Amino acid sequence: MSVICVGGMIGIGKTSVAELIAKDLGSDVFYESVEDNPILPLFYTASPEEIQEKRYPFLLQLYFLQTRFAAIKEAYKQGHNVLDRSIYEDWYFARVNHDLGRITALEMQVYEGLLAEMMREIDGLPYRKAPDLMVYLKADFPTVLHRIGLRGRDFEQDEGLVEYYRTLWSGYDDWVHKHYSASDVLVIDMNHTDVVNIPEDAERVAREVRDALAAATRRV
Repeated sequence: MSVICVGGMIGIGKTSVAELIAKDLGSDVFYESVEDNPILPLFYTASPEEIQEKRYPFLLQLYFLQTRFAAIKEAYKQGHNVLDRSIYEDWYFARVNHDLGRITALEMQVYEGLLAEMMREIDGLPYRKAPDLMVYLKADFPTVLHRIGLRGRDFEQDEGLVEYYRTLWSGYDDWVHKHYSASDVLVIDMNHTDVVNIPEDAERVAREVRDALAAATRRV
C-alpha cells in the first residue's frame, strides 16, 4: 500500500492527474484546500499595502500547513492514497514569499519551527512516515499561464500576478531536484500531456506512475 504526492505549479493540472492516479489505483484523493479556503482570494487580490498590513501570505501558509497536516495523517494511515500537493512544497511557497518580502524573517522562523515540529510528529506516527512517490508535473512558462487561464478562477487572472507566477515557476525545478528528498520523483512533461482530453496520455501517465511506484517500493 502506497501514498503518492502530486506536485507542480499552480494550474498545471495536479488535481486531474491526482484523480487519474487514484482511479487507476482504486484509492482516494486528498485535495488541496482551495475552494473552501477563506484566505486564498484575499492573498491574490490584496494590494501591496494590504499584504503588509493584513499579513495574508503568512496566514495563507499557516492555513495550508494546518489543512495539509490533517490530510497527511488521514492519508498515511490508509493505503494507496493520493495527495494533491504535499506539505514539502508548502515550504517552497513560503520561501518564495519570504524572498519577495511578503513574509518577514520572524514569520518565516515561526513557520519553519511549526513545520519542523509537525514533521517530527509525522516521523513518530505508528504508520507510514513519508510518501512513496512524488509525481512532479512540469511545463514551460507559457503553458503554465495558459492552464491558469483555462482554469478560470477569477482571483488568479490578474495580469499583476504574472511575475509572481514566473518567480514560483523559475525555482520549482531547483527545489524538486536539490531540496526534495522524501521520496522518488517521477517527472511528467505537461507541455505534451493532456490527461483530461487525450485517453492515450491518461493511459501513459497511469502506466508511468505504476512503474515508478513499483520501482520505488522494491527499493524499500
